[in-house]
Amino acid sequence: MPRVKRGVQKNKRRKNLLSQVKGYRHGRKSKKSLARTAVLRAGVSAFRDRRAKKRTFRGLWNIKINAGARANGTTYSKLINGLKKANIDLDRKVLAGLAEKFPNIFKKVVDSAK
Repeated sequence: MPRVKRGVQKNKRRKNLLSQVKGYRHGRKSKKSLARTAVLRAGVSAFRDRRAKKRTFRGLWNIKINAGARANGTTYSKLINGLKKANIDLDRKVLAGLAEKFPNIFKKVVDSAK
């Protein structure tokens, strides 16, 4: 059986791994074993924080809606309850955008929810 030398594959794998850790500090950017753990941890953090970002934005939208609602003489909870009773299906992202950029349209939404 012929002899198989794995230098090309090994170098390619190492080069690919080190290209993922460009910009990292200390040995994590140049040592294979440290780079591997750094890439794994970075992937875990990225996966977790993609989900956390959704929670963060929903909280921000709630704050913007509440500020707009209070400017129009009501509260967030009363506004959401009124929208549900009036069968107005606007999600919080859209409501927050209206409250921030188009306060006159948001005022009409609040009036229809009262």
